[in-house]
Amino acid sequence: MGQQVAVIERPSTQPGVVRFETNRSLTGMGHERFVSVLEATGPRPAAMIARQLLSTGKVDSVHVYGNVVTVEITRGYNSAGLADVVRDMYQYWKPGMQPQVFAEAAPEVVATPAGDGGVAVGGDSEFLRLVPAVLVERSRAAMAKWKATHS
Repeated sequence: MGQQVAVIERPSTQPGVVRFETNRSLTGMGHERFVSVLEATGPRPAAMIARQLLSTGKVDSVHVYGNVVTVEITRGYNSAGLADVVRDMYQYWKPGMQPQVFAEAAPEVVATPAGDGGVAVGGDSEFLRLVPAVLVERSRAAMAKWKATHS
């Protein structure tokens, strides 16, 4: 689950440099350059993709501008698999992962008829506790008016 990013890998005229063009902007109009995982802090998309790419061990530096991610590859490695890292940057669930199990089940909500013919969730006392009194009265007045004109 999550969103996959469309990625086109383009070689550079400079050896050891690869560009990944994506279908979404990662930095707006700003340039961001990262040479270590420690520099790539925070939840920004550019920092997030830089952390993921630098943690592969195949990348010396990452430069992100708009929708282009420029990667300097470590000598002796190639770009195989790096496009997949960029493509899956927003994917938070992958095949084989177990979904989170909650220890406590959510409480059941039971609808019970209210005294004025409407429906109150969880009984009148719970309903009145959750909804401001002004809104309860306005709702009851509107229901009474509707019943008077549609009966």
